[in-house]
Amino acid sequence: MTAEEALEAAESLTARVLSLPEIAEARTVAAYVAVGREPGTRPLLEELRRRGVRLLLPVLLPDDDLDWAAYEGPESLRETEHGMGRVRLFEPAGERLGPEAVREAEVVLLPGLAVDARGVRLGRGGGSYDRALARLIATGARSTTGGGPLLAVLLYGHEVVDELPRETHDRPVHLAVTPEGTHRFGDPRPTTD
Repeated sequence: MTAEEALEAAESLTARVLSLPEIAEARTVAAYVAVGREPGTRPLLEELRRRGVRLLLPVLLPDDDLDWAAYEGPESLRETEHGMGRVRLFEPAGERLGPEAVREAEVVLLPGLAVDARGVRLGRGGGSYDRALARLIATGARSTTGGGPLLAVLLYGHEVVDELPRETHDRPVHLAVTPEGTHRFGDPRPTTD
C-alpha cells in the first residue's frame, strides 16, 4: 500500500467509525495508535478529540497487560520500544490510570490481524487485549441486547474472514469497522455497508 493509499484508507476508516451511533453518544473511548501495517488511527483520534471525546490509550506493561492514559494530542505521544525491540508503540506520556481504567469507556476500539463472522478477533498473540476484554466481560460488557461498552476491531476488509480458531480466553467483539464497511456480529444477519 502506498502512503497515499494508506492515508485514504485511514480517512475512510475514520468516517466509518464516526458514523457509528455508539460513537456519537460516547463520552469516553478507549482506542490505540496504529503501528506498522495496521489501518491508520491518527485522523480518528484527532477528530474524536476535536469533538470533546475523552480518549484512553493503552500503555503496554512488562507482563503484556495494558495500563491506560489519556490522549492529549499527538505531542503527548512517545515512541516506546518493548521487549528488546520486539515491538515499537506510540503511547501517551501522561499519568497512568491503571488497567481498570478501560471500564470507563463506552466504546473500545481494538487492533487485530483478523476477525471472523462470529466476532472472534485474532490479535498478535500477547494476550494484552484479551486481558482488557476479560475485565470488561467480568463487569458486564455489552451483550447483543445492550449494556456495557461496544467492542469494535479496526481492520482492512480482507481481514474479515469466515472462521478463525477460537481459544477459551478469546473474547468476541461486537463489530468490525474497515475502510470498506461495517460488520456487526451477534445478529443473525451480519451486515456490511
